[in-house]
Amino acid sequence: MAPPMSAALFLDALKSEGLTVVEVGDWRTHNRDHQGPWGPVHGVVIHHTVTRGTDATVRLCRDGHDALPGPLCHGVIAKDGTVHLVGYGRANHAGSGDGDVLKAVIAEKRLPPDNAADTDGNRHFYGFECENLGDGKDPWPETQLAAIEKAAAAVCRHHGWGAGSVIGHLEWQPGKVDPRGFTMDSLRDRVRDRLK
Repeated sequence: MAPPMSAALFLDALKSEGLTVVEVGDWRTHNRDHQGPWGPVHGVVIHHTVTRGTDATVRLCRDGHDALPGPLCHGVIAKDGTVHLVGYGRANHAGSGDGDVLKAVIAEKRLPPDNAADTDGNRHFYGFECENLGDGKDPWPETQLAAIEKAAAAVCRHHGWGAGSVIGHLEWQPGKVDPRGFTMDSLRDRVRDRLK
């Protein structure tokens, strides 16, 4: 059972992994903690945004929208590899997902199919939204893929987790397709190599 790291440690972990980080407004205290607990944390969920343009993407992920208040993640990973921190604490990013998947993440075992939505993921996961249209055609620049790898590895390194603690939204919540355009197995391979 891992308590979430402090906002200061999160920032330090990302920078120590070699990332360029932009702090957006009051990100350290911008959260949904009044909706329930955050922690214990067990992993990292990777998303795509279905947006174009970094400024608009960061604004959406910070503020949310009428149906889903922000923050919608902890960090937004832009096309140029910059990580924009928009919130810290409980965030509206993972939603309800499969408890069997959570058990597999904790055990760092092969993930079962996500065929249930019975567990609060916003409580248990760090979340990174990655700027991409999510149509399978919008490219993923190497600088962005490297930043996703570094961000996931930074969190795993701090907590002593392996690459098995990094999952895609599509592996957690039934009906989700993100991230589309690369495989989570390929990302986990990159994270695994970085953690060695």
